[in-house]
Amino acid sequence: QVQLVESGGGLVQAGDSARLSCAASGFTFNLYAMGWFRQVPGKEREFVAGISGISGTLYSDSVKGRFTIGRDNIKNTVYLQMNSLKPDDTAVYHCAARIRAITTEHWTWNYWGKGTLVTVSS
Repeated sequence: QVQLVESGGGLVQAGDSARLSCAASGFTFNLYAMGWFRQVPGKEREFVAGISGISGTLYSDSVKGRFTIGRDNIKNTVYLQMNSLKPDDTAVYHCAARIRAITTEHWTWNYWGKGTLVTVSS
């Protein structure tokens, strides 16, 4: 029923840009905050960016000024524009949905996509 499907991952060079997209279905999209989390082996899933139903945003300090999150409530999509990519940005990026407010705690989010791998070469 609920589906979050990420796309746009791949291999990029340090300093370059990439755009991730997430197509959502099966819930009332505009009532949910949407977010991106990332995870690397041996580390806890990390908050990257979130956007509320009315497009307020919150960013991790590690990506602020480089990444931009946006949403389209007509197309039921959320995106993450990633600029000035660094090798430390390499991770599996997961799209997530949460009723009402944005939080940084991954365990409080309701729905999750399977993820898309972003690899940044040095």
